[in-house]
Formats: sequence, structure tokens, C-alpha cells
Amino acid sequence: MTDRAHIFTAMQALLDRDSSREGLCAVLVVRLRGMREAQLRFGYGFGNEIMLAARERIVEIVRHIDKVFVAADDTFLLLLPAVRNRTHALLAATRLVGAFDEPLMCGSRPWHGRAVIGAAMHPEHGAAAELLCRRAEIAHDEALRIGEPFAMYQPDNTQVEILYGELREDIEANRLQVYFQPLMDVRQQTITRVESLARWNTQNHGEVAPVDFIPFAERSDLIVPLTRWSLNASLRQAAALHRAGSPVDVAINLSPRVFVEQGFAEQMLGALDIWGVPAESVIVEVTETALLTDLDMSVRVLRRLRDRGVRVAIDDFGTGYASFAYLRHFPATELKIDRTFVDAIIEDARTEQLVRAMVEVAHRLGMEAVAEGVENQETLDRLMGMDCDMVQGFHIGRPVPADSFVTQRLAGVAIV
Repeated sequence: MTDRAHIFTAMQALLDRDSSREGLCAVLVVRLRGMREAQLRFGYGFGNEIMLAARERIVEIVRHIDKVFVAADDTFLLLLPAVRNRTHALLAATRLVGAFDEPLMCGSRPWHGRAVIGAAMHPEHGAAAELLCRRAEIAHDEALRIGEPFAMYQPDNTQVEILYGELREDIEANRLQVYFQPLMDVRQQTITRVESLARWNTQNHGEVAPVDFIPFAERSDLIVPLTRWSLNASLRQAAALHRAGSPVDVAINLSPRVFVEQGFAEQMLGALDIWGVPAESVIVEVTETALLTDLDMSVRVLRRLRDRGVRVAIDDFGTGYASFAYLRHFPATELKIDRTFVDAIIEDARTEQLVRAMVEVAHRLGMEAVAEGVENQETLDRLMGMDCDMVQGFHIGRPVPADSFVTQRLAGVAIV
């Protein structure tokens, strides 16, 4: 694994040396899209060949004074000293993106990939190398979000900047909150399940949206402790309902990163025993992306959980790369149809037929069909006509603090 601390030290020395010179410095994060797929298909050796060829191409494009560092299996960090302004830095990014218009030759096999770049300026966006790289990463994520090949860090327009130490400390101190969003059994017309969702309210930034801090945790090593926190916080609330004789099933999202943790399945099963929640009352949700990340490892861990009664849902079904071959081997008990399909069934007949087909596929494979994003009664009526099993969305119920959900349910207050 590349030692980023060593890279930051080298970059900082260059920044300090050049700070007295005229002009600015630019820090670029250059990430190659398609590398993971190439490694999965052709092996890690092929991935190494891509990175060597890519580095050669980048060195050919940039100036001799520019520095190129390999930061990860698919990522380069570039330091460009003596740039005149932001436009100069973005012109460099344009040339780098264009450098990958032609395929890279790795042995006799061409590789067609593309670069996405985020940029930050020294000293405007910071003086420390690590901070500049983080802000260039944020700009990279913004470029992905808006569908552009590159972006410059914009403090006023970019998603909130999250500090690693703050999230780590808040996880360890149990300062996050768990929310429950209800799911309705279509046939019984009752709330029989909740999905557990993490919420984070910080002292420095206020409320941080999950779309910001969860991908941040995924990119760092914080997703594993965050998952453990979510698991125990969710089971604690579910246990209170079970003890009071008003149980609901609880669905918990799992990152594929936890599957490589030694003994994770045993840790989760141990948590179920500690809190006294039956395994049959727990559903773990895994996105289709996890199927590509490490299918064999995912299957082994999830089968271990399934053998003990835990149910498994494929989340956001229809938006990723899952195929019938994956469904054949993956130990899933239900499919969660993504809201982008559910939203469109009223206006688009073709989408309605696709959703109907997804429900039928789930049933033919012995799985439940769960529809996300149900926002109105007409959508619910259509899904009932398709014999969909479970539904979720603002029409059914918004996410609420889990302790409030427990209090309302035990008091007999209608959730829907």
C-alpha cells in the first residue's frame, strides 16, 4: 500500500520551498475510472501495468518541474509549482484528461479508461499538503457528482468538508444518532419493519448529510467502526421493542468493506445474542456494488449469516451491475427496487413493466420484493396491483429518531 504520509511530507517540503517564489501551486488528484473493473477482469498485475503506463503518459504531459506521485491503485497526486492562476491549473487538468482519450497499451492489450480530476490551489485553499489533497479530493467528488471531467475546489459551493478526526471521535463517543424509517407490509397494511439510518450532527458543521459523511467514511477506514456503531445502536432500539412485546424487523446497511474484516459474521451474530434480538428479525442490506467488489468474500460472509437466520437484501436493485448469474449465487432473501424506477411507474409505462418484472423475478426466486421511494397513494396502488411485498417512502413514513419511534410504537401511536 502506498504510504500517503510519505507523499504528504515530500509535497510539504516542495510547497515550503516554493512559497517564496512568484506564482501559485496547484495540487491535483487524478483518478482513473475503470481501474477496479480492469483488475477484477484481468488481475492485479494488469492493474499495475495500467498504472505504469498511465504514469508515463502523465509525465509526458506535465512540465519537468511538476511532481507526480502514485497514491493508490487508481490515483495519482500531482504538485504543479509556479502556476499563474486557476485557469492555468485547469488547463493542465484539461490536457491530462485529453491524454487518456487514446487507450493505454498494457502489453498487447489496450485499456480504455478516463481520468477525473479535482484541483486545489496553494495558498488560497490551504498551506498544508494533506489539507490541499483533501480539498482536491472534494473537488474530484464534485466533478463526479456533476458529470464533469474536472473541478476546482470551491469552499462556498462544494459539499461540507468533513474532518477525519471529528467523525472518528463522534463514532467512538456515540454522538451519532440512529433513525428508523418504517416499511409497510402491503398485504397486512401494517408497519412490520424499519430501516436503520445514521445521522450526524457536529459541533463545527451542524447537521452533516449522510450523502456527505458516509462516502467519506467509505473512502477512509472509518466505515468499519461506523458499521459496528450502527449495528449496536440499531439492535439496542430493536431489543427494547422485542422486550415490550411489540417487535419489528430491522434492516441495517452493510458496506462491502466490512466483509474483509476477520470474523465479522461472528461479531454480528454475537451482537444479536448480546442484545437478545432474534436473527430472523434482522435484514442486512448490501448494494449491488458489493457484488462486484468481492463476490466470493461477500457470499461467504452472507451465507454464514443466512445459516443463522439473518435475512439478506440487495439494495438499490436495478441501478448497478447485478446480473442473473449474481442472483443465482448470492444468498439474498429480498430485492429492494430502487426509487428511480418506483418514482417513474406512474408516468412511464415501460418503467412500470420493468418494475413488474422485477417483482416477478423476486417471487420466482423465492424472495420478497421491496419498493423504495413510495411518495403517493397512486404509486402505492400500482405496487399493490403488482403484488409487491413491502413498500418504503415518505408516503409510508419519514425517518424519525429511533428512540422516538420506539416510544410512539409502545404508546400505540400510528406511525403511518
